[in-house]
Amino acid sequence: MKIAIAGASGRMGRMLIETVLDDTDAELVGALDRPGAPQLGQDAGAFLGKTTGVVLTDDIERVFADADFLIDFTRPEGTLVHLEAAVRHNVKMIIGTTGFDDAQKAQLRAAGEKVGIVFAPNMSVGVNVTMKLLEFAAKQFAEGYDIEIIEAHHRHKVDAPSGTALAMGEVVAKALGRDLKDCAVYGREGVTGERDPSTIGFAAIRGGDIVGDHTVLFAGIGERIEITHKSASRLSYAQGALRAARFLAGRDTGFFDMQDVLGLR
Repeated sequence: MKIAIAGASGRMGRMLIETVLDDTDAELVGALDRPGAPQLGQDAGAFLGKTTGVVLTDDIERVFADADFLIDFTRPEGTLVHLEAAVRHNVKMIIGTTGFDDAQKAQLRAAGEKVGIVFAPNMSVGVNVTMKLLEFAAKQFAEGYDIEIIEAHHRHKVDAPSGTALAMGEVVAKALGRDLKDCAVYGREGVTGERDPSTIGFAAIRGGDIVGDHTVLFAGIGERIEITHKSASRLSYAQGALRAARFLAGRDTGFFDMQDVLGLR
């Protein structure tokens, strides 16, 4: 699989590069970064002490000309630029970017009619299995339990709540027959009054180097159930992204997520 990485000098980008280089089925053919990035011109494997022959560049056309897949964990505005180039070059995309609004998500879905796309706010196999557990749990705790979602990430994360927390909220809301847009509560302050039992609460913690912790709390009278996933490394996200690339290898078009990749529908 000829794979290019977007955001190649970032924390996730470097993990993706390392994972691709270690995978016998994958070949690193491109490393894309933002214009002005100080690492431009360096070998993509320099941070590992390796020479790959792939140089970090901001030349989108050059990167897409050589690739069959682009893995993108960047920002919405950058991902949408890459998406347009992917359609032109017939390059499949694995997108782990978070922070899209509804209109931007519609653009991703529309592009799936022209190229293969896997879009998921979290590529971890463990997180996506957790989503299925949450679907089951929500149906059992539909009455008499308050639902809160708590997430924690490193100090550099720029969006909140995390895409994974929102996806968990959507899974729970759907299982309960609700629309998350109507029942989500994002943070509390001051005299809020008693808790509305139909709501799903979110709390976001930012600090240090926390990779990603997510807990969904079902709080009843006399008991509480917590379903938690904790990431100790970004490796699980990178491995999931490669699994998504293998899934797309046999599909020319279509818009998929990790539930499709893992056969969890």
